[in-house]
Amino acid sequence: EAMIAFIDAHRDAYGVEPICRVLPIAPSTWHEHAARRADPSRLPARAKRDEALKEEVRRVFDENFGVYGVRKVWRQRKREGFDIARCTVARLMKSMGLQGVIRGKPVKTTISDKAAPCPLDKVNRQFQSPAPNRLWVSDFTYVSTWRGF
Repeated sequence: EAMIAFIDAHRDAYGVEPICRVLPIAPSTWHEHAARRADPSRLPARAKRDEALKEEVRRVFDENFGVYGVRKVWRQRKREGFDIARCTVARLMKSMGLQGVIRGKPVKTTISDKAAPCPLDKVNRQFQSPAPNRLWVSDFTYVSTWRGF
């Protein structure tokens, strides 16, 4: 998609074939993509099916107040009598930017102050010590317990 967009943006100045000689894409690929944009009936069967399924996935997601995740949307579609793979529902929801609600509070371990100066890295990311007991480094690790972090 990025290469197709690049060719579309620069084809008036350079032409399709010269750009395709530089990029790892065949000119026929770009021409086929352009033909499919002009005539959606030339789309592959999977792309046509995806468009129909996206509407149904969106409908189930919206009817349930936008809280259903992949598993629940998939199960609802199965209850309605449609055989669809769970990974297909996941792929479509990801492409549409849909995500179910996650239970629980989000874990927030650090509230950084962007205005505060950062301490300097005194070892310049070189963590090898020339001799024992010469270099000490530390790390903050948050451990989840029943009482919190």
